[in-house]
Amino acid sequence: MKSYIIPLLLSVSFGASACATSDEGAVAQTVVMASSPAELNDLEIAHVAYTADNIDIRYANIALDRSSNPDIHAFAQTMIRDHTTVNKLALALLDKLGASAQDNFLSQKLNADAEKIVAKLESLSGNKFDRYYATNELNYHMAVNDLVENSFIPNIENEEVKELFEAGLGIFKGHQEHAKMMTMKLDK
Repeated sequence: MKSYIIPLLLSVSFGASACATSDEGAVAQTVVMASSPAELNDLEIAHVAYTADNIDIRYANIALDRSSNPDIHAFAQTMIRDHTTVNKLALALLDKLGASAQDNFLSQKLNADAEKIVAKLESLSGNKFDRYYATNELNYHMAVNDLVENSFIPNIENEEVKELFEAGLGIFKGHQEHAKMMTMKLDK
């Protein structure tokens, strides 16, 4: 199988650090933001996951619009259902904790990279679309699952957040296997 996409998260530059300012009343406070996934705090990790889920929902909606393949449609509907459910659970947990997810370099990188993939998806049709979508989904889930399992979960401090990520990882590993089967079927 020809790989069309380098997994997004593997291309993240870990060398740069960024600064952001937040105002509390009249006092500005400088916060040094993480420069690698392992350095993100729980609220930044939550934002990356929420962003990744929304990106996959976006890809799935494109697949429903552009593909006539019933297997692609079934997979896309699963992506929308599962990623929407996990995002709702995450937002409810953040609300319970009285916290808000924090934007960061990685969620920004995901969004920027997603624009390129959306443009590519929207330029394809038929079997070329189906193969690109399936391959992208496999690579995307492999990269995100690796990030969640090896960088995020070991570094999440809040146990409720960690439990949600562990449950989500189980679901998304299932997506990865589904995408793998889909790509193999399309390669026949």
